[in-house]
Amino acid sequence: MSKKRGLSLEEKREKMLQIFYESQDFFLLKELEKMGPKRGVISQSVKDVIQSLVDDDLVAKDKIGISIYFWSLPSCAGNQLRSIRQKLESDLQGSNKRLAELVDQCEALKKGREESEERTEALTQLKDIEKKLIELKNEMVQFADNDPATLEAIRKAIEVAHQSANRWTDNIFTLKQWCSNNFPQAKEQLEHLYTEAGITEDFDYIELSSFALSSSHEADTARQLVEDEA
Repeated sequence: MSKKRGLSLEEKREKMLQIFYESQDFFLLKELEKMGPKRGVISQSVKDVIQSLVDDDLVAKDKIGISIYFWSLPSCAGNQLRSIRQKLESDLQGSNKRLAELVDQCEALKKGREESEERTEALTQLKDIEKKLIELKNEMVQFADNDPATLEAIRKAIEVAHQSANRWTDNIFTLKQWCSNNFPQAKEQLEHLYTEAGITEDFDYIELSSFALSSSHEADTARQLVEDEA
């Protein structure tokens, strides 16, 4: 035996509206929750259904004293539906007007762009020019490595990176000395820790002369140093 299908939200809304239209009376929410099951709407969902009707202005509510009453008259619903229809018709007219304007603009844009040998040739030339422009931009990027201003900027960046690297090196030596003074009994463990961290016996300050910019290869090396430092 197949399970009975539950009511959809629209069906529930219609059932609850019938209660208002048939009685043309005012109700408390708890009264509607009792009447809902008689129309096939479970009491737990009555509150949400009524609220959706209120949100759509199909049901009115007002607080009288300490109680909130709900009501809806067929004439009110009719007026609401007529207002909605008028708005939709107005929106439709606006959309149709906008569509006509866009069609006119499209036709105007087509003028002078009809397919012809001259237009095809002009488009081909345009593509060739754009291709050549890309090639020239790529060449400019390659020549940038030899630009004096670029090299000077790289040199300054290297100086900053060099000072920063040696400052950290100095900090590391200071930390090692502090550990040796305060934890002499853990010398072997500290040495093992230093090795794991990459601080080997040849760890020392960086000499700036090792990164002179005398070639494009060295410039690339310098850039990498700056990027690593960053």
